[in-house]
Amino acid sequence: MRIGAVFPQTEIGADPGAVRAWAEAVEELGFAHAVAFDHVLGAGTARRPGWYGYTSEDPFHEVFVLFGYLAGVTRTLELATGVLVLPQRQTALVAKQAAEVDVLSGGRLRLGVGIGWNRVEYDALGATFTDRGARSAEQVEVLRALWARPTVTYEGRWHRIEDAGILPRPVRGRIPVWFGGNAEPVLRRAGELGDGWLPQRPPDGTARSMVERVRSYAVAAGRDPAGIGFEARLKLAEVPEAKWAGFVAGWRDLGATHLCLSTMGMGLATVDAHIRMLQSALGELGSIACE
Repeated sequence: MRIGAVFPQTEIGADPGAVRAWAEAVEELGFAHAVAFDHVLGAGTARRPGWYGYTSEDPFHEVFVLFGYLAGVTRTLELATGVLVLPQRQTALVAKQAAEVDVLSGGRLRLGVGIGWNRVEYDALGATFTDRGARSAEQVEVLRALWARPTVTYEGRWHRIEDAGILPRPVRGRIPVWFGGNAEPVLRRAGELGDGWLPQRPPDGTARSMVERVRSYAVAAGRDPAGIGFEARLKLAEVPEAKWAGFVAGWRDLGATHLCLSTMGMGLATVDAHIRMLQSALGELGSIACE
């Protein structure tokens, strides 16, 4: 498995020097990729009693701007969204932004996409919430067309493009698109359309069944299931350290191609503390991932 690190976006602060130090250290330590989440707006909680999830008090660096910066301060680190909330964004603009990051990084972008959960964010961005799942599948079709061809003519349920294109386009003419989420329609989209799936659970019997279903959807769509990647996420704050090795070995045995480590929620007060924790965890788990 390729091991990556989750960018500690809610804890790293706004100092560009700290952001740079984290990325350079992650690359130097030998991590294969950096994963960043996406939220544009946070909900205020004063008039939303019982609100669950991120709020207006949680800082988030905008992923495409962040990756544009990281493209210039790293050389080999893959940049992966985990995930970009695709249906709340304009598809052609995402195609343009993603292509730009891919070009400036020398082809190092991997686009993980999901449908999100925050209706407040959707409303503020002028995007519909109820059809977001089905719309995301059409969005991926449009993205791939714009990345691959000089001009595109497309007529769909939500998109209309007449003889238009983006330039520059991605280095390879495409950008890998992975799907995040655990609902059955997500598993189907990952198998039928995706380059990979981003599960959010331990490597138990349910996870095994979900991996098998993704692969079965790929076969039904006439695709080779061996070409679909799987990236698990180990939240170091939520899994007892004594179980870290078992978590990694379990996902390795389920066929995971990637794994990322998250240090958020551990009470780490500085960038150096996050880096030291990543270094320690990688030393403990790296050999297991490669067995």
